This record gives sequence, C-alpha cells and structure tokens, in this order.
Amino acid sequence: MKLLRVGEKGFEKPAAVDTHGQWRDLSNVVDDIAGNVLTPEGLKRLQAVDLESLPIIKANQRIGACVGQVGKFICIGLNYADHAAESGADAPKEPVVFNKWTSAIVGPNDDVEIPRNSTKTDWEVELGVVIGKPGRYIDEAEAMQHVAGYCVINDVSEREFQMDRGGTWDKGKGCDTFGPTGPWLVTADEVANPHNLSLWLEVDGKRYQDGNTKNMIFTIPQIISYLSQFMSLQSGDIISTGTPAGVGLGQNPPVYLHEGNVMTLGIEGLGEQRQKVIQA
Repeated sequence: MKLLRVGEKGFEKPAAVDTHGQWRDLSNVVDDIAGNVLTPEGLKRLQAVDLESLPIIKANQRIGACVGQVGKFICIGLNYADHAAESGADAPKEPVVFNKWTSAIVGPNDDVEIPRNSTKTDWEVELGVVIGKPGRYIDEAEAMQHVAGYCVINDVSEREFQMDRGGTWDKGKGCDTFGPTGPWLVTADEVANPHNLSLWLEVDGKRYQDGNTKNMIFTIPQIISYLSQFMSLQSGDIISTGTPAGVGLGQNPPVYLHEGNVMTLGIEGLGEQRQKVIQA
C-alpha cells in the first residue's frame, strides 16, 4: 500500500492511494498513520479494507508527513563511501548515529526555512525506514520483519551549526522544517529490494545527487540491529539511512541553499518531493 496524510498541518487525515492513483480517506478506519496502525497486525487490517468503497480525497490538497506522532527520528551519517569522501571523512567502522528532532518533520512539499544566522544550509536525499514491529536487541536475520515501509526524506542540514560550533551534529540537523518526509509511506511488501533503489536531488533544476541505495555501507538489517542495541525501536519511529555524494558541502567550491531556491528530490518507487527555500 501507499499510505499518506492529507490536510493542513496538525489536521491531516489518514489516506491510501488506490489502484487508480486516487486518494481514499481512511478516517473512518484509523485515526492516523501512526503507532499501532503500522504494526504487522495493523497493516494487515488496512490491507483488508476495500479502498474503492471509501470516500475520495481531492488531490489538490497539502500532503503532510507520511507518518504521524513520530516518537524518534534517528539518522545515520556517512553511510555512503562517496559521501564520506566528499565530507573529508573516512568510511565509518560502525554506524554514525544522530537525531533529528521531531519538530523538524514537515510535509514533502512544505517550505524549508533557512535558520536565522545560517550560512551553510545544505541538502541530503535519503531513504527513510519506518519501524512497524517494535523491538530491542534485534538480530540482523530478523530485522526486516520490523520494517513497516519506506519513504523519501530530505535530511536538510546546517553545516556550520553541525560541524563548526562544537558539540554533536544534532543542532545542525534538527532545525524546524529540516525533515521533509513522504509523500507516501510505501509498505515493505511493495518494495522488492530496498537495497537497489535510485535516489536523486536537484536544486533549481540542476542535479547534484544521483545515487543508489546499493552503495550504502551499512544495510538496513545492520542498521536496525545496531540501533536496537542502544534503544528500543517503536512503531512509527523513522530511521533516515544516509545520503550519497553530491551535497552542497562536497561541491568545489561548496554550494549552499539561499532564499528562493527550489529543491526537487525522489527515490525510485517511493515518490518525489518539492520544497521552496525561504528565510526564517
């Protein structure tokens, strides 16, 4: 299934895309695309629903983030060797883990704000993995059973805040609007191989990133198992799995976002995003 959330921010309705590409209102079936709805049992109930019997939602409305009530937004850094190289870093021996605050989450086509005092706001297209079955101390061999589905994420980053101001990366990663997510949550059964998906990003029509998830250093099962050693993973948690080469930091000279830029990005089979850049 392709699941989405439609409506103004804070008032999104749960919805699904039917076989004709129409949006169907799930409001009378579930409260939100969140929590227990994303467990294997919850998704099984959704897949049994006759979407053709549900009201149509007009497709000219805002699309919100494809997961609601997110508990944790966990990110993996330097997970493509080419991106590590352009960042001037060695390929990591263990996953690099940081967080985006859930207040960064916005819809896939919402404006992205350049924070006040920012000089180095950057882009990163990433594959998002949404947890369905909760767990901790998860074996790699069982890790994919914990995945509800996949989505597109733009891991917007402020490089000065992240790298030049001391402390952890988090303060350069979690600014408001720095987590466009969606448009769809595509359930795991519809993604034959998440480790072979093309992903790309353009700014004002110029393609900067053009990669494939097959080049991830740490696979999805490795990431899930690793994270579950340090925290419980809960239904609706989002894991952003890293970005390929082509970020603004890696250009020669570096290129950063400014007011008026338009980012477009997508992942094969998971949809596309489009964000206008504005000043906070």
